[in-house]
Amino acid sequence: FQYLKRYDQGYNLDTFCYEAHSVEGSPAECLQRFLLHCGITDPSWSELRNFTWFLNVQLRDCEASVFCNPDFVRDTLQGF
Repeated sequence: FQYLKRYDQGYNLDTFCYEAHSVEGSPAECLQRFLLHCGITDPSWSELRNFTWFLNVQLRDCEASVFCNPDFVRDTLQGF
Protein backbone atom coordinates (compact mmCIF):
# COMPACT_ATOMS: atom_id res chain seq x y z
CA PHE A 1 0.00 0.00 0.00
CA GLN A 2 2.76 2.43 0.94
CA TYR A 3 4.53 1.98 -2.40
CA LEU A 4 1.31 2.37 -4.39
CA LYS A 5 0.33 5.46 -2.42
CA ARG A 6 3.69 7.11 -3.08
CA TYR A 7 3.62 6.02 -6.72
CA ASP A 8 0.24 7.71 -7.20
CA GLN A 9 1.57 10.87 -5.55
CA GLY A 10 4.56 10.98 -7.92
CA TYR A 11 7.27 10.27 -5.35
CA ASN A 12 10.65 8.82 -6.33
CA LEU A 13 10.32 5.20 -5.20
CA ASP A 14 14.04 4.53 -5.65
CA THR A 15 14.73 6.09 -2.26
CA PHE A 16 11.73 4.70 -0.37
CA CYS A 17 12.10 1.68 1.88
CA TYR A 18 9.25 0.04 3.77
CA GLU A 19 9.57 0.22 7.54
CA ALA A 20 8.19 -2.91 9.23
CA HIS A 21 5.05 -2.45 11.34
CA SER A 22 4.51 1.12 10.14
CA VAL A 23 0.88 1.96 9.46
CA GLU A 24 -0.43 4.51 6.99
CA GLY A 25 -3.95 5.24 5.82
CA SER A 26 -7.17 3.49 6.65
CA PRO A 27 -8.24 -0.03 5.67
CA ALA A 28 -10.75 1.50 3.23
CA GLU A 29 -8.04 3.60 1.54
CA CYS A 30 -5.80 0.54 1.31
CA LEU A 31 -8.52 -1.57 -0.31
CA GLN A 32 -9.40 1.23 -2.72
CA ARG A 33 -5.78 1.56 -3.82
CA PHE A 34 -5.43 -2.21 -4.34
CA LEU A 35 -8.62 -2.24 -6.41
CA LEU A 36 -7.28 0.62 -8.51
CA HIS A 37 -3.96 -1.09 -9.25
CA CYS A 38 -4.74 -4.81 -9.44
CA GLY A 39 -5.69 -4.61 -13.13
CA ILE A 40 -8.90 -6.63 -12.84
CA THR A 41 -12.38 -5.16 -12.97
CA ASP A 42 -14.37 -6.41 -9.97
CA PRO A 43 -11.68 -8.81 -8.61
CA SER A 44 -12.47 -11.59 -6.16
CA TRP A 45 -10.88 -11.65 -2.71
CA SER A 46 -8.48 -14.35 -3.85
CA GLU A 47 -7.41 -12.26 -6.87
CA LEU A 48 -6.74 -9.30 -4.56
CA ARG A 49 -4.84 -11.54 -2.19
CA ASN A 50 -2.70 -12.92 -5.03
CA PHE A 51 -2.02 -9.40 -6.32
CA THR A 52 -0.93 -8.11 -2.91
CA TRP A 53 1.14 -11.24 -2.18
CA PHE A 54 2.97 -11.01 -5.52
CA LEU A 55 3.55 -7.26 -5.16
CA ASN A 56 4.85 -7.75 -1.61
CA VAL A 57 7.31 -10.48 -2.68
CA GLN A 58 8.59 -8.40 -5.60
CA LEU A 59 9.06 -5.26 -3.52
CA ARG A 60 10.75 -7.17 -0.68
CA ASP A 61 13.18 -8.74 -3.16
CA CYS A 62 13.81 -5.36 -4.74
CA GLU A 63 14.61 -3.77 -1.38
CA ALA A 64 17.01 -6.63 -0.57
CA SER A 65 18.83 -6.45 -3.91
CA VAL A 66 22.13 -4.56 -3.97
CA PHE A 67 21.38 -3.65 -7.59
CA CYS A 68 18.32 -1.66 -6.46
CA ASN A 69 20.16 0.11 -3.64
CA PRO A 70 20.57 3.78 -4.62
CA ASP A 71 23.68 4.11 -2.44
CA PHE A 72 25.39 1.29 -4.38
CA VAL A 73 24.12 2.01 -7.88
CA ARG A 74 24.26 5.83 -7.62
CA ASP A 75 22.74 7.31 -10.78
CA THR A 76 24.01 4.71 -13.24
CA LEU A 77 20.64 2.97 -13.55
CA GLN A 78 18.35 5.98 -13.14
CA GLY A 79 14.76 4.96 -13.83
CA PHE A 80 15.58 1.29 -14.19
